[in-house]
Amino acid sequence: MGEDFSVNLPDLNYAALAPMLILFGAACLGVLVEAFVPRRARNAVQLVLGLLALVAALVAVLLHAPDVTDSNALTGALSLSIDQAGLFLQGAILVLAIVSLLLFGERTLENGGPFVAQAAITVGSELDRRQAAKESGATEVYPLAIFAVGGMMLFVTSNNLLVMFVALEVFSLPLYLLCALARRKRLLSQEAALKYFLLGAYASAFFLFGLAMIYGFAGAVDFRTIHASVTGSTNSPILLFIGLAMLSIGLLFKAAAAPFHVWTPDVYQGAPTAVTAFMAACTKVAAFGALARVLYVGFDGLGWEFTPVLGVIAVLTMLIGAILAVTQTDLKRLLAYSSIANAGYLLVGVLGGGKQGLSSMLFYLVAYGFLVIAAFAMLTLVRDADGEATHLARWAGLGRRSPLFAGVFTFLLLGFAGIPLTSGFVAKFAVFGAGINGDQTWLVLFGVLSSIILAFPYLRVVVMMWLSEPGETTPSVSIPGMLTSTALMIGVLVTLVLGVWPSPLLDLTTDVSNFIR
Repeated sequence: MGEDFSVNLPDLNYAALAPMLILFGAACLGVLVEAFVPRRARNAVQLVLGLLALVAALVAVLLHAPDVTDSNALTGALSLSIDQAGLFLQGAILVLAIVSLLLFGERTLENGGPFVAQAAITVGSELDRRQAAKESGATEVYPLAIFAVGGMMLFVTSNNLLVMFVALEVFSLPLYLLCALARRKRLLSQEAALKYFLLGAYASAFFLFGLAMIYGFAGAVDFRTIHASVTGSTNSPILLFIGLAMLSIGLLFKAAAAPFHVWTPDVYQGAPTAVTAFMAACTKVAAFGALARVLYVGFDGLGWEFTPVLGVIAVLTMLIGAILAVTQTDLKRLLAYSSIANAGYLLVGVLGGGKQGLSSMLFYLVAYGFLVIAAFAMLTLVRDADGEATHLARWAGLGRRSPLFAGVFTFLLLGFAGIPLTSGFVAKFAVFGAGINGDQTWLVLFGVLSSIILAFPYLRVVVMMWLSEPGETTPSVSIPGMLTSTALMIGVLVTLVLGVWPSPLLDLTTDVSNFIR
């Protein structure tokens, strides 16, 4: 009993952790704002607080980036790896979140904004009709979004499977809630959130079960020990293969890769469009950042074993996304299947391997993120008495009625199709180039085939807007407020600049494309 008892606390690098600490602190502050600030002022206060927190976190990332070395990247008892690639992913998530949050704050397009005031009120009741007509939308969405961004930043820098699982839950749970908060078509929104929640719970369970299997094989859950066990352990590899397969299911679900993609169209269609834009851009970065870290850092000794399996998943993802996009009549569902196909193209970059594979994936994530936010921002502008008019037939003749709007949307669709002078072309060229250099030419052939198929639904929308006559049911295009205009302008400009002059970002992604174990 007389022996000294001491606890060794892990060394924490607060400069590296500052961006996440800022966000989690601001999100907690946002919860207090809900309690103490009058309802009238809440939206402005929360929007400013959210944007300030994201900008402050971005500044912290930029200030810390020059100081990162192999020796100081690992922190928190080696459970976090704040390396150059991790900081790039964090910066990308923050920049895309800033642009997405502008759509959250828009209040001029619809009275009260895109979010319902009280989600617990029964759909279709007298109280529901009253709140839809008069009450301002819920402002809890801001702290929820900030918690989600903080979780994503933790997710892409985890050097330990248990920390990665905690981060997965931290960013998933707010997203499940955000999906259910649409002001219009509330039943569709709630159904989407429930599907996402149930399927997400299964995916999390797979991830956790895989983690247990890996622990059984390696005796630890940090990537350094896992890597050493993969290359030097005499244990039976059955646990290892089962564990990696289950981990991959959890990560590929978040990335919306086939056959784990079934939630995507329903959730993209049902969620408020601002939330869909946020998920399509930021969740993609988080999912692929974490997947690349798991494969490149923990399991790179198994490249021969997992590449064929993930290659088949990539082909399935590209083809299912492209072929089903052709059959869609709703623009949000069309962009959802487009998002699935893009997950396949990103997998080609990941499987290309090496510095070029990682670099092309990072470039693609940034280019696609800005493109998809701008596209969903455009969808919020085409409205009728029932809110957003996303059915394809309703867009017939929009080019005659609003040539500027149709011109911008045409440019974005050409970006999705990968036409030269858009970021989409450079991004596809980069991942396919990485695939060829990594001896994955068969994946690139399927990628080119699916790109050709996927061009059809995009061009069909262009033809409908410009060559059809406007009908009586053709909705009007609303004049965007300042926040939506800013988000749109940023998205379109980045798509154009990265298409014309991509070399600065390509050079940056090449410089930062190494993970530290």
